[in-house]
Amino acid sequence: MGLPTRPLGSSGFNITTVGFGSWAIGGGGWAFSWGPQDDTESIATMRHTLDLGINWIDTATVYGLGHSEEVVGKLLSELPASQRPLVFTKCGLRWDIENPMQAAERILTPKTIRRECEASLKRLGVERIDLYQFHWPDEKGTPVKIPGARW
Repeated sequence: MGLPTRPLGSSGFNITTVGFGSWAIGGGGWAFSWGPQDDTESIATMRHTLDLGINWIDTATVYGLGHSEEVVGKLLSELPASQRPLVFTKCGLRWDIENPMQAAERILTPKTIRRECEASLKRLGVERIDLYQFHWPDEKGTPVKIPGARW
């Protein structure tokens, strides 16, 4: 018996009602870390969740200042395409590499989104991201416009 699934909006994806959140596997040394983590154990944990039927992994550029996406990418590289989970990641939080303990800046300009997306694709080792989201509204005033949205 598999885990229950629900449609993800109109995407055509049916996702399990629970996924794997990878914030903690980003490791330590940054402002919102959960402390040091063992990458081998993190990969084993993700494999176990996939074996249990979870079909998506949530990560973000900022988790571990890119490290979480690298660990997810390592897992993905070890799986045949038919066994790969959906990959969801996020953008919009830019950190200061010189001061990783400082809170990330919320910025969503088209240029930064493009840059973050390209970097995420490389770290994840994929050609596409199944769901790309932003973490927080931009604090610099960049408007978010969604065609047809009524807010």
